[in-house]
Amino acid sequence: MASDHESRLQERVSELEGELSVLKEEMRRLMHISASKIVADTNVAHVTPNQDCHLKELHKQHIERYSRQLLLPEFGVEGQLHLANSSVLIVGAGGLGCPAALYLAAAGIGRLGIVDYDQVELSNLHRQVLHSEAGVGVSKALSAKASVHRLNSNIRCETHCILLNSTNALDIVNRYDVVVDATDNVATRYLLNDACVLSGKPLVSGGALRFEGQLTTYHYQGGPCYRCLYPEPPLPDTVTNCSDGGVIGAVPGVIGCLQALEVINMISRGQASYSQRLLMFDGETGSFQTIRLRFRQPHCAVCGEKPTITKLVDYVQFCGTSPTDKAESIHLLGDENRISCYEYSKIKEMGIPHILLDVRETVQYNMCRLPESYHMPLDDLMKMTSDQIQDVLKAAKDKAGLTQDTLPPIYAVCRRGNDSQRAIDFMLNCLPEKSRPDMFDLRDGLQAWSNEVDPDFPVY
Repeated sequence: MASDHESRLQERVSELEGELSVLKEEMRRLMHISASKIVADTNVAHVTPNQDCHLKELHKQHIERYSRQLLLPEFGVEGQLHLANSSVLIVGAGGLGCPAALYLAAAGIGRLGIVDYDQVELSNLHRQVLHSEAGVGVSKALSAKASVHRLNSNIRCETHCILLNSTNALDIVNRYDVVVDATDNVATRYLLNDACVLSGKPLVSGGALRFEGQLTTYHYQGGPCYRCLYPEPPLPDTVTNCSDGGVIGAVPGVIGCLQALEVINMISRGQASYSQRLLMFDGETGSFQTIRLRFRQPHCAVCGEKPTITKLVDYVQFCGTSPTDKAESIHLLGDENRISCYEYSKIKEMGIPHILLDVRETVQYNMCRLPESYHMPLDDLMKMTSDQIQDVLKAAKDKAGLTQDTLPPIYAVCRRGNDSQRAIDFMLNCLPEKSRPDMFDLRDGLQAWSNEVDPDFPVY
């Protein structure tokens, strides 16, 4: 009797889960349609700066809502009116942009623009506090707008669900009074810097990685722009983002809040704390340090006395990197040294002798790994001589329980298939051809393993 009841309950649970899945899919479809409409609108309708209904005096609801900041002599009614009649563009609704948007909306900014081309992922939620589990798969810009409106329905929030580039950035930047760079990637830094200089807007720029954060304001009241400090971009291989290097969620929270505070001070009081100054935050020690930056450079290519950059350029080409924080796939090996994860799974199933080298950092290896793998971090591997590599491969062979005299085929795996290519390429060039076994990397790494072979394998 109990068994029949449990079966009926389980069937009902399955039915409800199916209905919930359908409703979620419908919600995502409708959000996608909304995003497409917004993109179409931003491509057609031109909004000139400061095209808002200007507030001349505070009403009862304003005084009640903002009373705690109205009580400040340095802020007062005049400061609140400045905020209500100003507009701010936040580029990036991620770890920096979410707290910045949250506190600017709470403070009563009149018009808030949010730019983000991406969708919410589960891995975002530990730091991107405007989004929720229910919003996974939804446009970040639209998710942020919904959260902002739940906090303060009086402000005007505009979304731009697009990837900024040299064809659209200047038009969007021109619609706002202040720009917040919350993207934290090099190509977009140069793009926004040039767009802000050309349109005469200040740029509040933040960054966060691991336990560290930084903040400065560019092109404000005669201060330097980003190109004054960095005329040339860094080499792509020297730049790490939080997707690869990691970040403690509270660190971008701290920097994003400070970005909001900087904007509020600029608009309400005409003061910037970090123009020609760089704030550096160490989350491990809880310490702040401020260093003085150089003056605006007369020979700067965009804000100097004789600028050579008078329009936006191709920033992907200039920086040699993508204008996103997504990891880019490299193409170092030919097809003869690469196999898919599905093909490798068949080799495992057939029990063909081989060695699997996991070349990720130790912290990643400890998160998740294939049980048959032998751990050899890429940084350690690439410091080795030919003889040392041979010793490592022999140790891996012994650990795998292989008794053959010669080395079996070597397969390298990493997170996304980039470092594994570097490992195979290094060994191909380092080991003598006569003693070198067949070597392959697993295309697209452990993320592909989760997609193609084992959906229960963690993705991070």
